[in-house]
Amino acid sequence: MAGAMAILGSSILALLLAGYLAQQYLPPPKPKVIGVDLGTTYCSVGVFQPGSGKVEVIADKAGRKSLPSVVLFTDQGILVGYEAQELADANPLNTVYDAKRFIGKRFTQEELSTESSRYQFKILYNKGDAEFSVFANESLRISPEYIGSLLLLELKRMAEQYLGIPVSKAVISVPAEFDERQRNHTVKAAQLAGLDILRVINEPTAAAMAYGLHKVDVFNVLVVDLGGGTLDVSLLNKQGGMFLTRAMAGNNQLGGQDFNQRLLQFLFKQFHQRYGTVPTQKQDVHHLRQAVEAAKLNLTLYDSVQIRVPLSLPDSSVGGGEDEDGGRGSTVLFEETVTRDLFEGLNRDLFEKILDPVEEVLSRGHLSRYEVDEIVLVGGSTRIPRIRQVIREFFGKEPNTSVDPDLAVVIGVAIQAGIMGGSWPLQVSALEIPNRHLQKVNFN
Repeated sequence: MAGAMAILGSSILALLLAGYLAQQYLPPPKPKVIGVDLGTTYCSVGVFQPGSGKVEVIADKAGRKSLPSVVLFTDQGILVGYEAQELADANPLNTVYDAKRFIGKRFTQEELSTESSRYQFKILYNKGDAEFSVFANESLRISPEYIGSLLLLELKRMAEQYLGIPVSKAVISVPAEFDERQRNHTVKAAQLAGLDILRVINEPTAAAMAYGLHKVDVFNVLVVDLGGGTLDVSLLNKQGGMFLTRAMAGNNQLGGQDFNQRLLQFLFKQFHQRYGTVPTQKQDVHHLRQAVEAAKLNLTLYDSVQIRVPLSLPDSSVGGGEDEDGGRGSTVLFEETVTRDLFEGLNRDLFEKILDPVEEVLSRGHLSRYEVDEIVLVGGSTRIPRIRQVIREFFGKEPNTSVDPDLAVVIGVAIQAGIMGGSWPLQVSALEIPNRHLQKVNFN
């Protein structure tokens, strides 16, 4: 009997040793499940690397780790991401973006009419659902989940190219306020792209996981998610590895695009003062928008930036040269110095609006600002120094900025994907407690 026990013990020890040696010296297996962040403005895909325990956010061929959530329909085919974004100003009627705002959501005709007035592409009412009308050789009616599937298909291709194997399983994130129908339609979009969704995770929970809060002893977590077009604030309670969303508030019409628009309008006024006209050619406006976006990003690092954009002067007798609309005109190099103080001044009221939903979620969660253990920043617009200052001054403490805010959600989703795929070293999984009666308050 003793000999049998000794043999059994030796066998178990040998198995453990073999497992240890395999982890140390054999190449780790390929990730089996991808994590996807299907964002309103940008989307991303990541994987949890077995063995190292690190998350890799997958980049495209140009090294970019986020894909614009933009789809353009042309007579020659469908363009997705950066290719669509580049041509958006030249073909606005057939360029669809912000599809996530409409996916699975029910509208009245009046609500949809109000919402559609913000877009150049045509939005149609179909028995409570939104559809997009585009023209590519023929008139097409496109569902929001079809737009989502095209974006997810591109992310799937990026992952397959990076991993060198077919990908069919994923974890996907959704806003915490999405109801069951919106979640189901998001899953349907993934299925159209050939992805089997193993789990749907709330974006604030994913962000908290990216910051490692599922593994540490915190209780009250405030997630401020400010992206290109929307602001979402969520108050999470965490006990052990379980997250409960206690309150949500936000502004569906506040984000980086609005900050850009303020600066763009300022530049239009400066141009008009100097030349008595404003840029009208689509290509000029597109280049100016690109310069504004670059300036906003650079102002997070520098006190001032210089904008230099060649722009056309229509109907000018100086210089000559035909513009794209067939008129005669000249080209001038428009130059303007933009300081951080100027940018903050143009957007001061918008930056202060961020505190409205913050105060609302604290009120509904019956918390004072000083009872918040962690403030997590998500979304590229939270890089803006003045926004961080507003949040820091309100709470009297530094927000957590240790994770790239653009990638926080996809990193958290990829961690959950690794857990679902059984990757080692195993992480502590986050469980979400459903709160069916929770409603989001909007400050529009």
